[in-house]
Amino acid sequence: MMNRRLGQNGPTVSALGLGCMGMSDLYGTTDRKESIATIHEAIEGGVTLFDTGDFYGVGHNELLLQEALKGTKRDNAFIAVKFGAMRSPDGGWVGIDGRPQAVKNSLSYTLQRLGVDYIDLYQPARVDPTVPIEETVGAIADMVKAGYVRQIGLSEAGEETIRRAHAIHPISWLQIEYSLFSRGIEANILPTIRELGISLSAYGVLSRGLLGGAWTKNRKTDARDFRSYVPRFSGENLDNNLALVESLRALADDKDATVAQMALAWVLSRGEDVIPLIGARRVSHLQDALGAIELQLSPTDLERIEAAVPAEAVAGTRYREADMGMLDSER
Repeated sequence: MMNRRLGQNGPTVSALGLGCMGMSDLYGTTDRKESIATIHEAIEGGVTLFDTGDFYGVGHNELLLQEALKGTKRDNAFIAVKFGAMRSPDGGWVGIDGRPQAVKNSLSYTLQRLGVDYIDLYQPARVDPTVPIEETVGAIADMVKAGYVRQIGLSEAGEETIRRAHAIHPISWLQIEYSLFSRGIEANILPTIRELGISLSAYGVLSRGLLGGAWTKNRKTDARDFRSYVPRFSGENLDNNLALVESLRALADDKDATVAQMALAWVLSRGEDVIPLIGARRVSHLQDALGAIELQLSPTDLERIEAAVPAEAVAGTRYREADMGMLDSER
C-alpha cells in the first residue's frame, strides 16, 4: 500500500481509504459479519484510513467500526468522521446542523460510540446554509485545541466556502465526489484546494457501483437503496452510462484489469494529493479494488480512458435535483 500526505504538513494515510457508509445505510441490505470481515481485510491490505459518519445508520456505523477495529493500535487507524446530517426515526433526512453547540454535542457522542479519545479528522457532512462556515469550523478548531480532534475537513464545499474556512483553521482535505463520471470539480474547486495546499478525499470513485463493472440494466434495488432514485441509474440515462462502462471494460481487458481497477487507477493518477475512498461492503469487492494500486497507467492509457469515457457524455446528475440543491459545491 502506498501512502499519501494530508495537506501540506499533515499525517500520512494509506493512498486508498475505506468508506464504511454502505455497511450500515443507503445501499440496501447489509451483512454485519461480512462488513467486519471487509474492514479486517482492509487492515491486512495496508489500509489505515477509515471514513464514517455519525448519521450512517444513526450511529450504527460508528459502533460497527469500533467493533471491527478492536485490537488495532490506535495510531494505525486514521478515523475520519462526518457530522451534521440529521435523521428522523424512520430513516428520513430532516436537515443539516452546523451550529457550534451541535458540533461539540455530536463529537461527544461520536467519541463514545467509537470508543476513542480523539478523532483524526472531523468534518461537517454538508455546509449548513444558516450558519456561517466560520462558526462551524471555529467550533471544530476549539476541539482541536482541546485535543479531541486532530485535523479538520470539509465535505461538498464550494470555492468561497473553502477559502473562508481555511482562513479560520487549516483545512486538511476536501471530501467530494470525484470519478470518471463526476469531474465537475476540475474547473474551479480542484485548482482552489491545490492553491491552498488542501488534499482531496474522493468519494463515489466508482460512481456508486456503476463503474464497478457488474451493474446491469435489470438489477433490482430495494427500498433502502437510494440509487433507485438517483438519475444516473434510471431509464435512458442508465443505458447511456452502461455503454460507457463497456467502453472502459474493453480498455481494462487490454490491461488484464477489471473495470473497477481501471476507474480507481484513473482517480489515483490525478495527483499525490488525491486520496480515493473505496466504498466496498464485501471482501471480494475490496480485494478487487486494492488491485488498482498495482495498475500502472501510461499517458497513452490515460488518454484512451478519457476518450472512452468523456466527462460530457455521462447522463444524469449524481443526486436528485432537490439533493443537488443542498450542495454548497454545486452553487
